[in-house]
Amino acid sequence: MLHPSYSDLMKVVNSEVEPGEEPVVNSRYSIVMATSKRARQIISGDEPLVDGKDKKALSVAVEELNQGKIKILGDDEEE
Repeated sequence: MLHPSYSDLMKVVNSEVEPGEEPVVNSRYSIVMATSKRARQIISGDEPLVDGKDKKALSVAVEELNQGKIKILGDDEEE
């Protein structure tokens, strides 16, 4: 089982959305795509933003997202 859960991660990602605005993430697929992209960046040599010692890249990416260290950009936002 994934800890934190998908719904917990979605709450973290959407926490900065103003009431009445469309959420940044509204599906598990978006969470999976964002964490897998970040995991590939870590594998490619990017420094983890959290303590990643003895952890797999995907676990580090999930932890970064859960702690708000990385953000998922909406379709209309630039990197």
